Amino acid sequence: MTPYGSFSFFFILAILLAPTVILGLQGKRFHTYNMIVSVLVLAIIFSSKLTGFIALIIFTIWQVLLIQGYIRYRKKANSGLVFTLAVIASILPLMFSKFMPYFSPINWASFLGISYLTFKATQMIMETRDGLIKQNIPLHRLLYFILFFPTISSGPIDRYRRFDKDLKQELTGEDYKLLLYNGINKIFQGFLYKYIIGYSINHFFLANLRFIAANHFESQLYYMYGYSFYLFFDFAGYSAFAIGVSYIMGVKSPENFNLPFISRNMKDFWNRWHMSLSFWFRDYVYMRFVFWMTKKKWIKNRNITSNLGYVLLFLLMGFWHGLEIQYIVYGIYHALLMVCYNMFEQWNKKHKWWPQNKFTQVVSVLLTFHVVCFGFYIFSGHYIH
Repeated sequence: MTPYGSFSFFFILAILLAPTVILGLQGKRFHTYNMIVSVLVLAIIFSSKLTGFIALIIFTIWQVLLIQGYIRYRKKANSGLVFTLAVIASILPLMFSKFMPYFSPINWASFLGISYLTFKATQMIMETRDGLIKQNIPLHRLLYFILFFPTISSGPIDRYRRFDKDLKQELTGEDYKLLLYNGINKIFQGFLYKYIIGYSINHFFLANLRFIAANHFESQLYYMYGYSFYLFFDFAGYSAFAIGVSYIMGVKSPENFNLPFISRNMKDFWNRWHMSLSFWFRDYVYMRFVFWMTKKKWIKNRNITSNLGYVLLFLLMGFWHGLEIQYIVYGIYHALLMVCYNMFEQWNKKHKWWPQNKFTQVVSVLLTFHVVCFGFYIFSGHYIH
């Protein structure tokens, strides 16, 4: 069963989470019960695909051993080589799942949500290296974080320390009432975005573009804008479902979208679109690369270092989406956009060619919107067919 993919899924959730709501409104702790609910829901999600369920179990055991083992090691030593090997070992299952379809008809290493679970596990190893995670983590709490079912499929990607803080926070009945209210609002927002607006764009607009010749410029233009809005409402709707259910379970999962189509530039866009993913790549790829290059003093020019970081970040993001040509080109496209904007931003600080006023802000939003939509057109692969 696909998470949030049918009304029956929501009906099952309503039944399973009813005790959570009752306990929460009474100001009582409910995380132990929610852990049991997570196991039950995961069993329902993977009930139709045994190989995926087995892969999930093996993956979880592997990551738990890596995380717990590295936390114990970090208390005694801090070898860069051991850290690098631990990170590689953590992302190894994801790499297998990405490359295996090209060598085998059965991808036994893949399962629903492997990417987002890998991001959470790898992040814990990195934060342990940084000294942000110092103490051993109880097994049940680590498993709950990794396998937290509302966000398992497509995020948002949470951070362990923020997640753990929510679990430790004492909630009164009034506190939980506000969480419940916001959670229900999020779920209704998800229905509006995904099943009304997103569905309407896909069913009544994109599906009917076939009446125009496929190679017609007008058809491609319509598709570019239609697909961009569909992608946003579908994905933002899913994220709203995940966040809403998280709230009901007493966990304030991070937001994933913040009005991305009013972004004033590409940096602003990536601070608004799929925020948990873009912030993950920013913190654990870009910032580490820049810090490492600065520390080694291999490149003294900060702008060059920053631009190389953007290229690395978006190439990895493109390859993460898949090895198909459209995803790689999409990554290259955004890398070039970020490099160009970074160069323009630095140049404009000296020459003051582009002032900050209402007119330039409107022009910036319109320009960024069209540039972003063309990127989604590349991502869709529609032009290939």
